[in-house]
Amino acid sequence: MLKLYNTMAREKEKFVPIEDGKVGFYVCGPTMNGVPHLGHAMSQVSFDVIRRYLVFSGYDVKFVSNITDIDDKIIAGANREGISIEEFSDRNEKAHRNEYSKLGVMAPDVQPKATEYVDEMIELIGKLEEKGFAYLIGRDGVYFDISKFGGYGKLSGQVPKNLESGRRITVVEGKRNAGDFVLWKLAKEGEPFWESPWGNGRPGWHIECSAMSKEILGVPFDIHGGGADLMFPHHDGEIAQSEAGYGEKMVNYWMHNGMITVDGKKMGKSLGNFKNIEDLEFPSMAIRYFVVSNHYRRPLDFSKTALQDAKNSYERLRGLVLGLEDDGKTNDNYLDEFRKEMDDDFNGPRAMAVLWKMVRDEQATGKVGAVRKMDEVFGLKLLEREKVEVPEDVLRLAEEREAARKEKNFERSDLLRDKIKVKGFIIRDSEDGFILNEMK
Repeated sequence: MLKLYNTMAREKEKFVPIEDGKVGFYVCGPTMNGVPHLGHAMSQVSFDVIRRYLVFSGYDVKFVSNITDIDDKIIAGANREGISIEEFSDRNEKAHRNEYSKLGVMAPDVQPKATEYVDEMIELIGKLEEKGFAYLIGRDGVYFDISKFGGYGKLSGQVPKNLESGRRITVVEGKRNAGDFVLWKLAKEGEPFWESPWGNGRPGWHIECSAMSKEILGVPFDIHGGGADLMFPHHDGEIAQSEAGYGEKMVNYWMHNGMITVDGKKMGKSLGNFKNIEDLEFPSMAIRYFVVSNHYRRPLDFSKTALQDAKNSYERLRGLVLGLEDDGKTNDNYLDEFRKEMDDDFNGPRAMAVLWKMVRDEQATGKVGAVRKMDEVFGLKLLEREKVEVPEDVLRLAEEREAARKEKNFERSDLLRDKIKVKGFIIRDSEDGFILNEMK
């Protein structure tokens, strides 16, 4: 029985989808104002594992993750470089896709762009205005009145009367409440815009996800995910807009991944420790192993020492796995242990411990079959063999060793294996002959 931690309930709950056997799953995607950073890696890999396990468990998952391709930072970045927002956004989108692919993150089933759903956003804002939840501040935009929505802040626990202007809150003259947020931002001269009943402008940040998730998954849908930093104000804003506008509960389960630090400190450009994924200079699968080995709800500290340890562990695990002989079986006992841990709020570290335990169990059979199944969830490419350029002299030694092994001349076989090792390669026997891997 799968249980997951529902942020709204603040406890683990049994997962019961709206439609038996199917899951509607929405995760807040990246804003195209720059190349992907460590926060993106944490969230992308964490929710990729959760999605994979739902599929592994037999669910038909419709996974939706959006792209924000219009906002103030995108406009500023494009203007700074003297290029169009489309060119600026497209370039960053390619960088995101490239890095996520290297990290083994599966592409979403649906990946909507904010600019493709502006009509739906305008329609939702119209509903909010009709119901008295929205008001216009001339020359600025349309705002959501949080005092009119009784449940505002129920996800994060923020109390509206305690919200302070300037603390993740935009100060705008004419706002009825400090926490009121923009639904439609009127365009200034030279800014991109869409026509609307309130004037030319563009959508606010929160309205995007409300409109896109409703259009693609309906309301309510099963799971909404994102980083813990999005809980307030973004997810609180989504809930208020969706439930006030559509008149129904938005989501049944809210999930949030933990935040990251760099060398024990909060990551930030002002602190000089802001890291893009490409800055790490570690293999992508080692980074993925590092994230997978941490529980998705826990904070994660990126440091060179921690990443090096993860790289060493990943390479050691992969070496052990590639050294296993496939007996054509699958170890169901270890798979049951694996499922038990993953069913407990997707406990990656404990599920990984099951994998390690099985690989080291000399009495276990069906290891390769079980590794193959577990890695459908972990996505670590444990059984993929790298193409290695083997020098001719090493290949010749390996062939001589294979001949000696067939002649049962084990003393010479061992001597040749040691010579191969001196040259930086490890040789393993297989049903088809031998396998050579570089020592790392």
